[in-house]
Amino acid sequence: MSDSIALRTIRPSVLYFGTPVLLIATRNADGSANLTPMSSAWALADRVVLGLAGGGQGLANLEREGECTLNVAGPDAWRAVEALAPTTGCDPVPSWKAGYRYAADKFALAGLTPRPSEIVAPPRVAECPLQMEARVVEIRRRALPAWREAAGGFAIVETEVLRVHAHADMTLAGSDHVDPQRFRPLLYVFRHYVGGGPSLGRTFKAEV
Repeated sequence: MSDSIALRTIRPSVLYFGTPVLLIATRNADGSANLTPMSSAWALADRVVLGLAGGGQGLANLEREGECTLNVAGPDAWRAVEALAPTTGCDPVPSWKAGYRYAADKFALAGLTPRPSEIVAPPRVAECPLQMEARVVEIRRRALPAWREAAGGFAIVETEVLRVHAHADMTLAGSDHVDPQRFRPLLYVFRHYVGGGPSLGRTFKAEV
C-alpha cells in the first residue's frame, strides 16, 4: 500500500461490510412457516454457516426442527426483505425487540411465494434466484457484551446443504454452474442494500 494513501482508525458500530442477504425459512411449532431475513452467512464446500441473534423465532425453530431453507435474495427483493426486517415470529414480541411487531404470515406480508421443498419441511422462496435445502449440523451459542445480552447473545449455526435449486436463467445451460454474469445477490453493506455490479474477472480456480 502506498504511503500516500490516507488512513483512519475507526470503530464502526457494525461490521456488515458486504454480505449476501438470505431469507431463512423455518417451520414453527404449529407447522406454519417463518421467514428470517439475515446477512451474516458464509459458505465453504457444502456448509453454510449462519450468525443469528440468540432470542429469535428462527433460531428456536432451527434448534427444534433441525432444518431450513436458505434463499439468496436478488436486488429486486430488497423491499420485501425490508418489509420483513421489523417483524418477528415471536408472540408476544420480546422486550429487547423494541420497534418490532409480530407477523404470523411473513410470506404474505412480504409478497413472497412459498414453494414446497423436496427434502426438508420448510418451504423455499420462489422469487429467490438461489434456494438451498439444508439441515442443521451444529449450533454454538455465544455471549454478547453486557449492554446487548438482553437479546440472548448470538448463535453460530452450521448447516449442511442437501439440495440446491436455481432459477434456470441464472445457470449455464448444460452444466451445474450458476452464471456469475447474470446472478447478482442482494448485498447488505453497512446497513444499506446494494445490488451487485458487473463481473470484474475470474479466479484461476473457475471451471468455466
